[in-house]
Amino acid sequence: MRLPVIKGVIKRRLLVNFRADPAAVQKLLPTPFRPKLHEGFAIVGVCLIRLEQIRPAGMPALIGFSSENAAHRIAVLWRDATGMDREGVFIPRRDSNSLVNRLAGGRLFPGEHNGAQFSVVDHGNEIELKMRSLDGKVAVTVVGRDGVRLPANSCFSSCSESSSFFEGGSVGYSVKHRANGLDGLVLKTMEWRVKPLEVCEVSSSFFEDRRQFPKGSVEFDHALIMRDIPHEWHAAEDV
Repeated sequence: MRLPVIKGVIKRRLLVNFRADPAAVQKLLPTPFRPKLHEGFAIVGVCLIRLEQIRPAGMPALIGFSSENAAHRIAVLWRDATGMDREGVFIPRRDSNSLVNRLAGGRLFPGEHNGAQFSVVDHGNEIELKMRSLDGKVAVTVVGRDGVRLPANSCFSSCSESSSFFEGGSVGYSVKHRANGLDGLVLKTMEWRVKPLEVCEVSSSFFEDRRQFPKGSVEFDHALIMRDIPHEWHAAEDV
C-alpha cells in the first residue's frame, strides 16, 4: 500500500543540464516517450537534490528525515490514453544515500533507488558536490557558485526560458524492475524559483558513457539552483 502524499522541504536542488543528439537519446527511452526538444536538441541532465523534513502529509516535521539524492533525467513528451500530449521526465537512474529511500522506493512510494555516497560542501553561494554510487556504475561532480546568467553557448536564451522549460517537467517516470511498467512520481512545489549556477567543474559518468552517448552527442549546457522550497510528492498514474 503506497503512501498517498509525502511532503518536506527541498533544501537544495541542482539541475545540471546537457544538450544531446535526439537520435542518441531516443535509444534510451522506452515506449511511449520521445525527447522533448529545445532548439533542435534533446535536454538531459542530473537532478541533485537535498530533501529535509520528509514525512507523510499530516505528520509533524519533527519526525521527518533528510537525504541526498541524484536522478539522471531526460526531458520527454508522450501521448496519454486520451490522446493528449503530456510532458515530464524519464529517469533511467536514481541514487540516494538514504536507506529509507532504497528500501521503500518502488514499494511504499514510486521510484527505485540505488545506494550512493555523497560529499557536499555548501557555503550558500558556493557548492562542491560529489556523488559515487555504491555499485561503482555512476559518479557525478559539480563545483560552482551562484551566477547571474546562463553560459553564452547555452541553447537557452535566458534563465527564465530555461525555468519555464523545466517547470513543466514535474512528472517523472522510471522503470519498475520488480514489475512490468513504469513508476510515476509528481513533484508539486509550493513555489518555483531558480537562478543560474556558474559551473567551474562538471562531470557525469552516465553521460560520458560512449556506449550510450557517442562522442560529440552530448555536451554540458547550463545549471540551475533552487533552495528552501516546500514541496510534496504524489504518485502519478503508471504507464
